[in-house]
Amino acid sequence: MARSSLFAVTVALLGACTDSASAPALPGVRETCDDPPPATRRQDLVETIHDTPVADPYRWLEVEGDPEVKAWMTAQDDYARERLQALPRRDAIAARLGELLDIDAMSAPYHRGGIYFYTRRHKGVQKPIYYLRRGEHGREEVLLDPNKLSPDGSVAVHGIFPDFAGRLVAYKLSRNNADASTLYLRDLASGHDLPDVIEGARYASPAWTPDGSGFYYVWLPTDPSIPPSELPGHAEVRFHRVGEPAAKDSIVAPATGDPSRFVGVGLSRDGRWLFLHHQHGWTSSDVYLRDLHAGDTAWKPLVVGRRAIYDVTAWRDRFYVHTNDGAPRYRVFEVDPRNPAREDWKLLVPETDATLEGLQVVGERLVLAYLRDAHSAVVVRGLDGSFVRELPLPGLGSAGGLVGNPDEDRAYFSFSSFTEPSQIFETSIATGATRLWQRIDLPVDTSRFVVEQVRYPSKDGTPISMFVVRRRDLPLSADAPALLTGYGGFSVSMTPAFSARAVVWLEHGGVFAVPNLRGGGEYGEDWHRAGMREHKQNVFDDFAAAARALVERGYTRHERLAIMGGSNGGLLVGATMVQHPELARAAACAVPLLDMVRYTQFGAGKTWIPEYGDPEDPRDFAYIYPYSPYHHVTAGTRYPAMLMLAADSDDRVDPMHARKFTAQIQHASKRPAWLRIESNAGHGGADLLHQTIAREADTLAFLLHHVAP
Repeated sequence: MARSSLFAVTVALLGACTDSASAPALPGVRETCDDPPPATRRQDLVETIHDTPVADPYRWLEVEGDPEVKAWMTAQDDYARERLQALPRRDAIAARLGELLDIDAMSAPYHRGGIYFYTRRHKGVQKPIYYLRRGEHGREEVLLDPNKLSPDGSVAVHGIFPDFAGRLVAYKLSRNNADASTLYLRDLASGHDLPDVIEGARYASPAWTPDGSGFYYVWLPTDPSIPPSELPGHAEVRFHRVGEPAAKDSIVAPATGDPSRFVGVGLSRDGRWLFLHHQHGWTSSDVYLRDLHAGDTAWKPLVVGRRAIYDVTAWRDRFYVHTNDGAPRYRVFEVDPRNPAREDWKLLVPETDATLEGLQVVGERLVLAYLRDAHSAVVVRGLDGSFVRELPLPGLGSAGGLVGNPDEDRAYFSFSSFTEPSQIFETSIATGATRLWQRIDLPVDTSRFVVEQVRYPSKDGTPISMFVVRRRDLPLSADAPALLTGYGGFSVSMTPAFSARAVVWLEHGGVFAVPNLRGGGEYGEDWHRAGMREHKQNVFDDFAAAARALVERGYTRHERLAIMGGSNGGLLVGATMVQHPELARAAACAVPLLDMVRYTQFGAGKTWIPEYGDPEDPRDFAYIYPYSPYHHVTAGTRYPAMLMLAADSDDRVDPMHARKFTAQIQHASKRPAWLRIESNAGHGGADLLHQTIAREADTLAFLLHHVAP
């Protein structure tokens, strides 16, 4: 990155809250400057980057370990929490969220070697507990109780990985629900942990050998001198033999040295085929393999260098490849390992007008998960590709992947919709017989809610679909508070799902809206690519058009509209605030990316270069900088009232984004801008129920205070 000038002159700035053009205020909402947030020091720092002057007045807030930054964070969080706690609806909302979230629930069971594994949430307990049963009707035993792993609840379980015999289980623990993890092994016969401990297990998903003697996994170094943004380039595939020190683990695939690339490893159920995956962002992947039965010691390419995604499932003597190669909505090929050349692949399941999200082998058949117009369908086919049946689903919603084994008939799947809490169904792959296995009963009458799927044109005329949920007994009204939330990136699909947040909003007479923005995966890879890199502005245009459509169709008005998003969705909210401050009255922005000029230098930023582009490259900078929210905040603008939500242990998206943008908005806008920092929490928040309830209550109370006083 070329920098021809760099200077910093520190100046003091007391306050946020500057005068701005008049705009209509809602009764009961105070938007004055008599209660300013804590003072923030501002720097006169400008860099010339690719011949463009770029101001960065809050660069100093990037250094979280600096005492001045720590003091600033404490002052900001105290200021926000004091005011959030005083909001009139806050305690009632928290109580209602407790009724909806503090419940008894159980996950679908899966088994290995006759031992059944599942989680159970108990009412009044902060975290779900991991259980096992020896045999389908055996006695329930605690495997792991995250509630007892640390006195303050800061240690979280990040997955369990039993071997095929049900003799050993690997499990990952993290502190503060961060991504960084440590892997442990437990002997299920004795109930005791083995001495095996593996640090650097952030990306580890152990692939067990059939005899349970060891597993392959992805390892990261724990050397603190390596910048977090460079860590993915140091990922190695290793093999761990049970009972040996982790220091003796052999390196199966060395580090790539490319921090923008993810590495993965898989092993076929029979232990013959070892797969190495190199994923280049969310648009392409390379697959290499070894025939371990033949004694291969070198990796052979299966498919390399093509701009497409490939997921390989090995079963019996065939590979089943789920790919968007030549098919934006994906298709399935059968591959004979004896003739693996690309030209010899056999098309098994052709592309359709639905998006094929994934493939599993369950009960000796292919189970295909589709999205049809952004809601789920599940199709069963024979291993030869022949159609067998479509699983019956309760309605327009989202089905989770089947929980089952490739050689066993019985399987389970979850289903949820905007009006239906998550339920678990048991199904027979052979007969199609399906029954409700577990139902969650909540204190809410969802028959009062109605779901519409509407379409509206974006700025360039592209039709966008959007789910709109509201109370059936309330007529359309421009006075209804509306909450618009979205994501639009990384091929993530926004599909119907039950949410306590939505229930509370609807019970306050509101409208809840979720558009299927470009950048997502709802309509295939073309839809994804239309919202990434140089096309990222399309995502913001789609979201702005959604806000206008809600107003034009009489669901709400701009003074009653709130917007919300997290992570890449936080970037969406920040960009919408800056580009269209008139569209919404309030915004909740969670764990976001907002400084797109420097995002690659922090957290896991370099892994997102394939999605956003590289600001070091002048061609990419030319489209990244114009939408970077932090750099386009203008003093004197009446931005939406903003609640910024950050997490103190977020090792994925560095909280510097939240700090710098909050300071910018506080400097520029008359409306409130509060920064709430979750303690003992990672990118996904804290895993303690009371913290989740408190965060959601603060967020909803803030938004409702500004759009429905």
